[in-house]
Amino acid sequence: MIKTMKNNLLTSVLILGMIVFYSIPAKSQDLDALLEKETKPETTYATAIFKSTRIVNGHSVQQMKKKQLEFRVSHRFGQLNTGSYNFWGLDQGTIHLGLEYGLTDWLEFGIGRSTYEKTVDAFGKVSILKQSSGVKNMPVQLSYMASTEVIGLNTNPAMQQNFTSRMSFINQILIARKFNESLSLQLTPTYIHRNLVPTEVERNDLFAMGIGGRYKLTKRVSFNVEYYYVYRANSSSLPVTYYNPLSVGIDIETGGHVFQIMLTNSVAMREGGFIGKTTGSWTDAGIHLGFNISRVFSFNKD
Repeated sequence: MIKTMKNNLLTSVLILGMIVFYSIPAKSQDLDALLEKETKPETTYATAIFKSTRIVNGHSVQQMKKKQLEFRVSHRFGQLNTGSYNFWGLDQGTIHLGLEYGLTDWLEFGIGRSTYEKTVDAFGKVSILKQSSGVKNMPVQLSYMASTEVIGLNTNPAMQQNFTSRMSFINQILIARKFNESLSLQLTPTYIHRNLVPTEVERNDLFAMGIGGRYKLTKRVSFNVEYYYVYRANSSSLPVTYYNPLSVGIDIETGGHVFQIMLTNSVAMREGGFIGKTTGSWTDAGIHLGFNISRVFSFNKD
């Protein structure tokens, strides 16, 4: 009986030894897999390069996420140099209402209507490259924006006879980089084609280069600036003096709203207007006080 007990004890020890022997490699493999998962290089994408889909007047690389809808109200008062009779421009006003929707995380569409020349506009914006670091290193964010604007104001007989004469087409490449948590910059090469221009000496095609930036002052407040240099080969022969649009503003985030207040020498709020038709000058106080208010609604249940 004692011999039998010794044999059973020896068998148990052998079985326990085999279990321990085979479990050590398994535990080692699990630990190696866990360490590999923890130390595996990842890709980090830049977020909130700009707080809004607009820097001031012009588009930023920021856009609506999938199934997000933005309602935007933009308002520009009259020029400050109109004096006390017009309450330094506050008696006058131009407004634009717009809706922007994210069809996907990289594709956005928008429509709008402005009292400036009774303009109706529609645009599409697509994200091509995303700024990232890590496994995928991309130094800039790249987007493309195309829009169409239709003038509703009946000021030219040709527009009344031919609908296509009212149309303008805008193409922009948006190249932005977020340098740190405070500073973001963007370059915006722009091409505009206008089917009908006010005078014969004006050209139908315009080329411009925009530069804009955002500097974060606090968690919810940032300072924005935007400037477009418009190339006109025959500017000296034009009957109207046009100026390059310059705008400065403050972004204030309040929950689901982004409130922008700005000073700008352009009364128009879409590219076909403020890039090609700005007649106000900063040097003689031909500037407008204005604001944008945007509210985002999400239809994504997740």
